[in-house]
Amino acid sequence: MDLLRFITCGSVDDGKSTLIGRLLYDSKSILADQLAAIERATKGRDDGSVDLALLTDGLRSEREQGITIDVAYRYFQTPERKFIIVDAPGHIQYTRNMVTGASNCQLAIVLIDARHGVVEQTRRHSLIASLLGIPHLVVAVNKMDLVDHSQDVFSNICIQYAELAKKLNVGEVTFVPISALNGDNVVDRSEKMPWYDGPTLLHHLEMVELSNDTNLTLPRFPVQFVIRPQTTELHDYRGYAGKINSGTFRVGDAVTVLPSGQTSTISRIEFNEADLPEAEAGQSVILHLADDIDISRGDLIVASDNQPTVTQTVEGMLCWMDTKELKVGSKYVLQVGTARTRCSVREIPYQLNIETYEQVEDVESLKLNALARVVLRTAQPIAFDPYSVNRTNGGAILIDETSNVTVGAVMLEGEVG
Repeated sequence: MDLLRFITCGSVDDGKSTLIGRLLYDSKSILADQLAAIERATKGRDDGSVDLALLTDGLRSEREQGITIDVAYRYFQTPERKFIIVDAPGHIQYTRNMVTGASNCQLAIVLIDARHGVVEQTRRHSLIASLLGIPHLVVAVNKMDLVDHSQDVFSNICIQYAELAKKLNVGEVTFVPISALNGDNVVDRSEKMPWYDGPTLLHHLEMVELSNDTNLTLPRFPVQFVIRPQTTELHDYRGYAGKINSGTFRVGDAVTVLPSGQTSTISRIEFNEADLPEAEAGQSVILHLADDIDISRGDLIVASDNQPTVTQTVEGMLCWMDTKELKVGSKYVLQVGTARTRCSVREIPYQLNIETYEQVEDVESLKLNALARVVLRTAQPIAFDPYSVNRTNGGAILIDETSNVTVGAVMLEGEVG
């Protein structure tokens, strides 16, 4: 049974937490003690209903304000598929939380309030989903009960969003009219919208095709740990442990270790104390090479006939996540996979205007939640693929060396000459 990791995003009060609660409730994925707890928490409501948003709004401040602040994760499954739900906050000041939550997702649900249509956070979150390369997008037009389940309202929002999607690198978009509060078209089909003949939201989540989402053509293995016991029984044992980012490795494959450029062949692949003839993306394994060469944490083992870029000057799209401004000349630590190196900000070619998606030039600094193109100069060479080609080997983070806190997410795209 495969796994779908998806995120809910959109503007504040669009109903993201309620939608997740409805998915869990109607799919019977709530434990009895969880249901009892939220029933106690909402006891005395005028309409006698249960506030399903409390299933994800776990912080006291979230419950008091009725908003999502932190990223919440929930797991459930149906007979068709397993799911990990990421509930992202809608407020502008928590955009960085949304970036963190969305970075590993395969699908994004963008909620739109049927009364308000496309708003600023719709644009912001759709842009981020596009930059992060999320392959599947669902636009859930929520609160249809507050617009009398109008087909015209739904159609107009679909037209609005389609115009927005043309400006973004968005592939597959599915539109679903729902009422998360009442459960219309979430798990069960709604009789109140007979004009809608598409799938319910859950059915779409169960059926969306994921086989093309994993890159199986670019073998990439970031070394996490070198295993060298040097015991009497394992005197000559030398293995390299890690998780395959993408592609497939087979015993006998010619490989290159980057950034050094040393070459060898795979002599053995260990998985769970057994030998495998091959291993693919997503598996955590131990690779053995035919030659004893100098390899350490942070090195990248790749197929010799299909190598990534190795450079010290790189550019990419940055989401700035710190309250302290980023300025040209600022120094940080860049982490790509397991590799870390110091770097400096050489240039900011442009910043993106969230409202219009226009490129604003002559920028010398970036504030919290800014999205911009940056050029970085690293102290050591780094190996990467363009993020648009390989998300797992093209994503990076900027770290403040003093506090060791992540201050930026970078989608690497190419070498600067």
